Amino acid sequence: MEQPVVLITGALTGIGRAAAVAFAKKGANVVVTGRRDEAGAALAEELRTFGAKAEFINADVRKDDDVRAMVDQTVARFGRLDVAVNNAGTEGRVGPIVDQTAETFAATFDTNVLGVVLSMKHEVRVMQEQGSGSIVQHSSTYGHEGAAGASVYVGSKHAVEGITKSVALEVAKAGIRVNGVAPGPTDTGMLTRFTGTSENKAAL
Repeated sequence: MEQPVVLITGALTGIGRAAAVAFAKKGANVVVTGRRDEAGAALAEELRTFGAKAEFINADVRKDDDVRAMVDQTVARFGRLDVAVNNAGTEGRVGPIVDQTAETFAATFDTNVLGVVLSMKHEVRVMQEQGSGSIVQHSSTYGHEGAAGASVYVGSKHAVEGITKSVALEVAKAGIRVNGVAPGPTDTGMLTRFTGTSENKAAL
């Protein structure tokens, strides 16, 4: 496919932004999403400098209506959806289990897990109609390991990996591939917040 249509959630920083730039440089049509209009518009403009067609859509992956509109607007603009990169995520509150609350749990799982479920729900909906597509889930090495002081984040990434494997089995016969990637420590703003100090970051 010469110019695939690629949708990336959580695309304004870190790995999501790097993925958007990489796809744009390869000539893809790229839709980037996030919750900050100014940063999103600036990223879309940057992607166009590589010769790509690029759009920004303001969307909160925790909200079903936002995700539905995000996917539908992508299809309305480019006619199809070939690749979806579900990258939106949060580290949540890092710390021991005794410091966690129902609110910190919900804040982490709503973005990392519910966001993935809603995104795939609507991505699969349109990919089934066209008979093809590829969905890439952004997990973590913590999706299959443990980490002291990060129980809620780790739990959310374990959930992402289990959901990814299950949906892959559901939609394989529809011509849709669902895969997960599990990066190790990557020098992003999230890693800085997660580790707290430069010494902790270096130790990883």
